[in-house]
Amino acid sequence: MKTQSEHYQTTVEHLASHYEQGNFEFGLSHAEARKRLDLYGPNKLVGERVPKWKLFVRQFNNMIIYILIFAAFLTVVMGHISDAIIIGLVVVINALIGYYQEANASDALEKIKGMLSTQATVYRDGARIDIPAEELVVGDVVFLEAGDSVPADLRIVDADNLRIQESALTGEADSVEKVTQELTAENVALADQINMAFASTSVTNGSGLGVVVATAENTEIGKISMEVQGVQERKTPLMKEIDGLGKGVSYVVIGAAVVLFIMGLFMEIYSLSVLSLAVVTMVVGSIPEGLPATTSVILAMGVSDMAKRKHTIVKSLPAVETLGSVDIIATDKTGTLTKNEMTVKDIYIDNYHYEVTGDGYKPEGEIREFGEPVELKPRLRLFLEAGYEANDTLLLHEQDTWSLNGEPTDGAFLTLYHKIFDYRQDSQYIELDMLPFDSDYRYMAKLVMHKESRQKLLFIKGSPDKLFPMASKCDEGFDQNKWNRIVRELSLQGKRVVAVGYKHCPDDMEEISHELLHSGIQFLGVAGIIDPPREEVIDALKVMRQAGVEVKIITGDHPLTAKTIGEKLGLADEIQVITGPEWDQLSADEQKEAALKHQVFARTTPKNKLEIVSALQASKKVTAMTGDGVNDAPALKKADIGIAMGIKGTDVAKDSADMILANDNFATMSVAIKEGRRIYDNIKKSILFLLPTSFAEGLIIAFTILMQQSMPLQATQLLWINMVSAITIQFAFIFEPAEEGIMNRPPRRTGGALMSKHDIFQMAYVSVLMAIVSLIAYDWLIYMGADQAIASTMMVNIIVMSKIFYLFNIRTSRLAFSSSFFTNPKAFLIIGIMILLQLILTYAPFMQGAFHTASMTLVEWAIAVLCGLIVLIVAEIDKFIRLRLQARKKGEIRMRQEARPRTVTQSSSE
Repeated sequence: MKTQSEHYQTTVEHLASHYEQGNFEFGLSHAEARKRLDLYGPNKLVGERVPKWKLFVRQFNNMIIYILIFAAFLTVVMGHISDAIIIGLVVVINALIGYYQEANASDALEKIKGMLSTQATVYRDGARIDIPAEELVVGDVVFLEAGDSVPADLRIVDADNLRIQESALTGEADSVEKVTQELTAENVALADQINMAFASTSVTNGSGLGVVVATAENTEIGKISMEVQGVQERKTPLMKEIDGLGKGVSYVVIGAAVVLFIMGLFMEIYSLSVLSLAVVTMVVGSIPEGLPATTSVILAMGVSDMAKRKHTIVKSLPAVETLGSVDIIATDKTGTLTKNEMTVKDIYIDNYHYEVTGDGYKPEGEIREFGEPVELKPRLRLFLEAGYEANDTLLLHEQDTWSLNGEPTDGAFLTLYHKIFDYRQDSQYIELDMLPFDSDYRYMAKLVMHKESRQKLLFIKGSPDKLFPMASKCDEGFDQNKWNRIVRELSLQGKRVVAVGYKHCPDDMEEISHELLHSGIQFLGVAGIIDPPREEVIDALKVMRQAGVEVKIITGDHPLTAKTIGEKLGLADEIQVITGPEWDQLSADEQKEAALKHQVFARTTPKNKLEIVSALQASKKVTAMTGDGVNDAPALKKADIGIAMGIKGTDVAKDSADMILANDNFATMSVAIKEGRRIYDNIKKSILFLLPTSFAEGLIIAFTILMQQSMPLQATQLLWINMVSAITIQFAFIFEPAEEGIMNRPPRRTGGALMSKHDIFQMAYVSVLMAIVSLIAYDWLIYMGADQAIASTMMVNIIVMSKIFYLFNIRTSRLAFSSSFFTNPKAFLIIGIMILLQLILTYAPFMQGAFHTASMTLVEWAIAVLCGLIVLIVAEIDKFIRLRLQARKKGEIRMRQEARPRTVTQSSSE
């Protein structure tokens, strides 16, 4: 049996030999069809779906969740049921969010299944009948006509002006003309298999017959569904880092708790119950219960902000942050980087070259020569009228939106016409007869009559190689070499070239024929048409390149067209192109190298897209993939972050993606990347803020055990500190604006740790400093004769004040008391709320009873503020030294860079 890739090489004669008397319209017998259906199964897509309960349960397989569950268990043991309930709610909410995201994404396969046709018209035992598409088998002869959805993969054996829209599968904007001849070349790209029809595509014109060569999972759409189903989604960089951090924190805390418990037993200072409570208190104080909640809220607020202000719908919370670490964006061309709206940009008439402004189907723009608007000369007017009349496409205007019903190339001429003539103005001609576009002739013509003069004209437009011989018949001086040169120049620019002509007809003519056209026409000129790049994308790509993010085009389009668009967009200084068939010949190692080296991948299959993304990921590149078609679905799901178009994107693409651009604007990506980097920075800041303060609480208990003193803090007080921080001060980072120059730095290194060596060093000394100043202040107050409740209350407030002051150090990479001090006004509001809560804890009688606190004097408050200020001063001195060292290092690098060219110049002159 032939493989799928060989079907386009099979001759019609060979296929016909399998049917009675070589007649396709006899088709299979009912008996043979039933036999094949039993043998190969129905023509439908099936797949295993993960049970909903499994999706929910696996949301708990996360180290941070383990820490939370452990903390909840410890609080239950200690009898603090209300705290355990709060922590338990955080666990459940996180699980529900993850479950919703994963369950929603799993619907992509169902959407693909729904794209298959439900009915098919086939020939069985010589009769044409309608059957359920599920009953189609290989060998069935299917009848196709305009409006049908192709029910399986077919080898076309008869075609009458048959055109099929395949953009969702191949990325080709125009409907594809189908032929019956076999293709002799090897490894023909999907978009170039013009004698094949693929399941889920739509017939737009004509009719034809096709022999079923593949059904169900063996179709191209079926292969995509299997690839979507088989793609294993990767954890985002942030989740990997937080998992690693969670493991490290839990190991350190639990290890320290075990060591302290053993030491306490040997010292025999505390009873077993007191020692156990002390160790449990240390673990509860050290474990950052608020970490997952803070991370989730920062991500959720980022998601909400992007949806409201940046036209971006994010389906997965971690995907927001992943944007900030993206190294490469692999993107489709049609509809993403370009408008997917064919536009006439050049007109050549006689010896004149006109340029056309304006892009897309909105008829705004003008025709210019040498940069100035031109006068509407008779030949130019006739050119516009010919392109407008030799047309069977409609330009529609609804609620400020311009769209087409028909072919994009034809639509380009309608838009061109209405840039000069008002859309509401009726045509000057009456249609009499038309020759529709035919793949054998590659032109279309229309016979019209002028409403006033009653003169009859024939207008024609089509492929230049078809119209040039017609023009030569009428004009012996027609310079075909000149026009071939113009066509070649436009083609090298990636433009589609359409020739336009006309013919005066006698008054009694009512019909036109191909013979009439081949007798000769008056040649008018040619138009250069292109799917224009989006203007906003050019600026966005500049920002991305500055941020160290590469953009690569992966498209089913022609390589020359794709390269031209890449050059117009400024994709790279030098653009390297590789085609899908060339890619298929490479080994796995060669593909990794090619994926990094090339900027444009043309004539690609859905499988190629998936392989390119996989090759980039194998090179440790965090890869985003954008797309809108069914053919993009596997790659969207495989990528570190899949991004679908919200307006023109298919449901399959949207369900496979992590993020949807609601306005289909690729330029939104640069804004989203900046937001992703801001969110990552703020999550990291919240972690660097949270861990030292949590560890300080644990160290206070640990130092107390080692010094064999009574416990200065109760477990309830530690829980209060963590709880009040979790609902107030940690959320200050949600509103922290992006750091200056955030888009001038390269993407962060993949696989790196969340914290640098200095981060760990700072975390250590801040933890120790907070613990020591708290213990010194506590001992001093006890020494001065204060009550233990007052001393422990002051210690709680020292830790809280240390958190407040330390916040100003962490929230910016610049010095705290610089211009950055007031960039986050909501931080001051949050600090005010936290201080109010501390006053309630300190002075409210019911809080004093529940948390073992007592009222404080102004002196004690002054001590608490002073201790917090000490933490800030030490951390700021560290930051000042680091900034000076960084500035000196940058200065030395700049001096070496400036010196290098002078050295080269000197040596060359010598």
